[in-house]
Amino acid sequence: MPFSKARDLVRLAQLAGARRIGIGLEEICEEFAVSHRTAQRMTDALETVFANVEAIDGEDRRRRWRIVDPALGRLQLRQESAIEALEIASLAARGDGRVRHASALDDLRDELLARLTPKDALRTEADVEAVLLAMGSVTRPGPRVSLAPAVLDAVIEGLRGPFRLRIRYRTGDASERIIEPHGLLLGHRSYLVARQPDRGEGMRNFRMDRILSARTLDESFSFASGFSLQEYAALSFGVYQDPKQYSEVVWRFAPRAASRAAEFSFHPNQTTELENDGSLIVRFHAAGWVEMAWHLYQWGDAVEVIAPEGLRKLVAHYRRDDIEALP
Repeated sequence: MPFSKARDLVRLAQLAGARRIGIGLEEICEEFAVSHRTAQRMTDALETVFANVEAIDGEDRRRRWRIVDPALGRLQLRQESAIEALEIASLAARGDGRVRHASALDDLRDELLARLTPKDALRTEADVEAVLLAMGSVTRPGPRVSLAPAVLDAVIEGLRGPFRLRIRYRTGDASERIIEPHGLLLGHRSYLVARQPDRGEGMRNFRMDRILSARTLDESFSFASGFSLQEYAALSFGVYQDPKQYSEVVWRFAPRAASRAAEFSFHPNQTTELENDGSLIVRFHAAGWVEMAWHLYQWGDAVEVIAPEGLRKLVAHYRRDDIEALP
């Protein structure tokens, strides 16, 4: 629902609660400068969104709508979708190892369930269970690297402070490091973006699955001036950063794959151009050739790398003509 319509719906609920006998279609038409049909749709939405709406036919045989409990803070939004969304978010958080977030989401879900009547709560739980069973995406099939919940909790606490972290990183000697966390890049491999003061002011990426332990220190720090995690993430195709590889990337998708490729957002700053022969050109600036190669393999010989030259050579021997299904 667009913001303006949502705002009008809340305004309609306020009017329906403030007026003792409620509000009718003619008043809605006048108040919101809408047609009679639009006013009917607004009352339909009012009954759909709010559980404490009462429709009354008056002596003049005209229907009016009234909010039974008019306090806006007690407008009883229907909870089914909210509970469903919280359950899905909780499962996703638990799958990522974000146990603290999952527990918080579970608490919110239980609080919403507690507001319902026992009958409505049982019905809502059954509906949510049915939806979850039908949503295979919640289980996130396929390979992924597991994250240690204790490490993730410490990182989140450090970001919230912000506080420095003392970590042990899986390198040659697994030595301890003091770092200043600036953000998390979550993907098939997740990275912690942080400064390591004894190694300079530049940002470094630490693979979350290689952090053996992490402890939040009672030492605050200031985030790097002007740092934006979104802008930093946009420097790469996936999550891996390599400044030496950062350059313009140009891919040409064959006519048979152009419509499918047009449905993808390969990069937040991409531009596309449809060629006269029906092929599609995609351009963006990023690094991370290996992650690009992993993705391009799925397109077989339906995509050609125009630039950069290093990426073109990397994928040249892996373009297959026997991959029938496009991503």
